Amino acid sequence: MTTQLGGIAFDARGDVIAETNTADKVTSTVHLAPQPAELHLPARDRHTWMLFTDWCAAHDRPALPTPPELLARFLSAHPAGVATQRRRISVVNSVHHRHGFPPPGLSDNIRTALDATRMARLDELAARAGEVIIRLPGTGWPAALFARRDALILTLVTTELTYTQIAGLRICDVTADPVADALHIDTIDGARAATPPGLLAAGASPTQVHRRWMEVLGFTDRYFSTHMLAGLIGTGDGDELAGHDGRIDPADQRPLLTPIDRWGHTPLTATPLTARAVADITAAHLTGHAPRHIRPPQRKNSENNSLTTEAMDIEPLGDDYYEHGIAARKHAHHTLGDVTSALDDIEDRADQLLAELLELIENPA
Repeated sequence: MTTQLGGIAFDARGDVIAETNTADKVTSTVHLAPQPAELHLPARDRHTWMLFTDWCAAHDRPALPTPPELLARFLSAHPAGVATQRRRISVVNSVHHRHGFPPPGLSDNIRTALDATRMARLDELAARAGEVIIRLPGTGWPAALFARRDALILTLVTTELTYTQIAGLRICDVTADPVADALHIDTIDGARAATPPGLLAAGASPTQVHRRWMEVLGFTDRYFSTHMLAGLIGTGDGDELAGHDGRIDPADQRPLLTPIDRWGHTPLTATPLTARAVADITAAHLTGHAPRHIRPPQRKNSENNSLTTEAMDIEPLGDDYYEHGIAARKHAHHTLGDVTSALDDIEDRADQLLAELLELIENPA
């Protein structure tokens, strides 16, 4: 409905749509430019909206429309009481609704943002981890031994379990589902997880990765000899340990993941990997800086002071080989050591802000 007052036409919302020249009795329509959003707000809400727009401008982000993540960052940057924060959310929602944009402070939108952020991160991680897994060596000693364990670590990382939870897993905590080709995990602290479909899409089979590590554990249970294991893996075709996974009791409560030294030895007593070791192994593979795990040089035989037959396969090394390698590893450690943890902290903080925003909306004071 349109009304006129003093030669000025108004629509139903009170916005000027035309001006009539009463002197000449000629009606002309003048389309006015859109007015700033704060002009349509009550006086008490204009300061809140201007505070939000100024903050968005300072961060080079548009205030209309704004995603839930940006609203959460704004509230975090301007601490206040619960009532004040709810009022800020209401004002931002009102302006977005008036301009035809989805209100960023609705609980459904925040949940959608949380789920979308988490799923996008997991999909990306699964794709990256899958690409690394399928490129890990299947033969060669001790590289293939490390590859079997590290492939399982990368598979478990895609389930969104923490490094601490992964390090604390026992053999009985992981169940393979051959039909869906997935692993189901129940941690000792009650968390439940499963491997994502993204691993299969990348060409990595979670059940095969799990079985290959179980074969190693089963073989070492039966033949506690690193020399025998090295002989099989070093000359095999990848299936040399087939069937040994059947020696493992599904209810076994020993640690699932164990340390391996440079010669391929595992601890005499069941010893779990630390959370820091799981994080370092994961970061090394995902950043492309995983060690090659070359067979260490053999010691000279004390009887004839000659190299053993196995040592004859080792290529001669230059005088500065070890110094160069140590310097390179030290540089990589200082340069990339905190990259993964820093990215994880940023993602965790973003999720935390959205979760706090959701709690603020749904839990009245």
